[in-house]
Amino acid sequence: MSVADRSTFKRRLDSLGVTVTEGPESECADLIDEAASDPAVGVALDAGSLPGRVATDPTTAELRAAHTGVTDAELGVAAYGSVAIEADSAGTEPVSLFVDRHVVVLRETDLVPDMPDAFEWLGPRARDESTDVVFATGPSATADMGGLVHGAHGPKEVHVVLLRDADPADEEVTADE
Repeated sequence: MSVADRSTFKRRLDSLGVTVTEGPESECADLIDEAASDPAVGVALDAGSLPGRVATDPTTAELRAAHTGVTDAELGVAAYGSVAIEADSAGTEPVSLFVDRHVVVLRETDLVPDMPDAFEWLGPRARDESTDVVFATGPSATADMGGLVHGAHGPKEVHVVLLRDADPADEEVTADE
């Protein structure tokens, strides 16, 4: 991932009306806490941690009542501002789709420039692991009912928490090094 990819990703998300906040993995819970409205549900994250007020392993009733869903993204595609959401046994896909606001956590190391790179990543997973992935690009929108409607088939709002790589200047140097 390059600085150009991160800039492209953020510009594309901005054009889609998606808010982006950035920080180190150690601040993940705080960044989510600022972005999530109550009631909030989520799934355990591979990157960072959830605030305590986010219900994990939600029941159907909790999912229906939730305003915010918090999930990881497996991959981000800079050119499109898309995130790859895996359909898994933890319930990542429903938590991302059945809420008004989706807060998606993405490591900047999981950002690729374009779709050929995304398919290079996805191909082996789909063939070897039978993984199902949804590429989501911004809030849900449709014009099937006349004027443009947001949230008809998914979240009305999307907020990306982009976890930055550690800055080598910020890392502690031990006496052994």
